[in-house]
Amino acid sequence: MNAIESPLFSAPQGDDIDFARRFGGVGRLYGERALERFRTAHVCVIGVGGVGSWLVEALARSAVGRLTLIDLDNVAESNINRQIQALTETIGQPKIEALRDRIAGINPYCQVTLVEDFIEPDNIAQMIGGKGFDYVVDAIDSVKAKAALIAFCREQGIPLLTSGGAGGQLDPTKIEVRDLARTEQEPLLKKVRKVLRAQYGFSRGEKQKYHIDAVFSMEPLRYPEAEDACEIESSITGLNCAGFGSSMVVTASFGMIAAAHILRKMAEAASSELVQAVPQPEFVSV
Repeated sequence: MNAIESPLFSAPQGDDIDFARRFGGVGRLYGERALERFRTAHVCVIGVGGVGSWLVEALARSAVGRLTLIDLDNVAESNINRQIQALTETIGQPKIEALRDRIAGINPYCQVTLVEDFIEPDNIAQMIGGKGFDYVVDAIDSVKAKAALIAFCREQGIPLLTSGGAGGQLDPTKIEVRDLARTEQEPLLKKVRKVLRAQYGFSRGEKQKYHIDAVFSMEPLRYPEAEDACEIESSITGLNCAGFGSSMVVTASFGMIAAAHILRKMAEAASSELVQAVPQPEFVSV
């Protein structure tokens, strides 16, 4: 595992005027305390493809101060229809490097750590444990790796959002966020639940929540024409859109809805911390 940290913006770290000009709108919407929470947050995004790349874009434009990006793929021509860092001039580059360069032009105050590797069940503790992540986003398509990551984060108390598949769908209005135990019409997450129950002791009860949030679509999958059907074998339960057809309007919406959920959760946490910090009045009986 090779981790590379980007240098911080060369301007003085106290350059609050520039920061305010860039992200003042975020503060006016969420509140200044939430903006400061975003500014100090450290989010890890695993998989920066059709879903993860757009989520990273949204977090960078929302003033998130630290991002760790984990992926081992390079940009290919076939990514151009759905991944934000996929451009003619970035073909062949590592996806995480192309995305880091994009972030630098959006939020130069954001420190980006790149990990050129794939998450596997046997390296999750090394990659995720003890890193101080405020949130982890699972945008990978390996069932075994997703299940192991979910189990690890729940055990360690690390907030995590997992993504279902985004290929084979047309309607972004069908996307929802629910507890992982309650998703429907989603073959990838169904397989993940099966592994979690069989190998990690997750509840089989239909009424039991996993306390892991999942972004997914209620839209039935649209399969390719018969002559292309053989290509979907490997991606039928994954985020990989190579076999299924895919549309940026759906994959990007997955990423944006996931980012909105994470920002809302962090803003709520900031508000809760403020309430707890305010001294409560004492009432004296007379």
